[in-house]
Amino acid sequence: MTTLNGLPAHVLLVHAIVVLLPLAALLLVLSAVWPAARDKLAGPNAILSVLVVVLVPITTEAGEWLERRVASTPLVRTHTELGDTALWVAIPVALLALLVWWRRREGLRIQANGTGRRTLLAPASTAVTIVLSVLAIAAAGAAGYDIYRIGDSGAQASWQGQFSTTPAPRGAGH
Repeated sequence: MTTLNGLPAHVLLVHAIVVLLPLAALLLVLSAVWPAARDKLAGPNAILSVLVVVLVPITTEAGEWLERRVASTPLVRTHTELGDTALWVAIPVALLALLVWWRRREGLRIQANGTGRRTLLAPASTAVTIVLSVLAIAAAGAAGYDIYRIGDSGAQASWQGQFSTTPAPRGAGH
């Protein structure tokens, strides 16, 4: 994907990643640590997190297309290098979201069957819940920090030296 409505696709797609990855990370933490949230959010967040993993390479590929069409500066190169890390923080968020959803699903299945059979990711296991919660918090923190760094470097590459700190004069009627 190269352009959308005459604009570089990366410029538009990046907004989805900047919003959806931190949202998926936040929902992951909520669903991992809060049973009431897990009941409502685990399934939708698993879908959202996988969608983000699909969108990241599309967005970075669009960014690489754009990179070949702008002046190569240290700021652009830094942003490009940082952008390549987004997938490595999106994948753990998605995997953990899928694990949280799977545990909830297993718990519902066990309740429905009345068997009480324990599985590896036993929904009633406090130890597994704690481990998943700690991993979820770590993955969410890493994702939030990485997206901040990537976004900041992109803003620096796009806007540094491109605006004035004083307002531009307005024409008549404005």
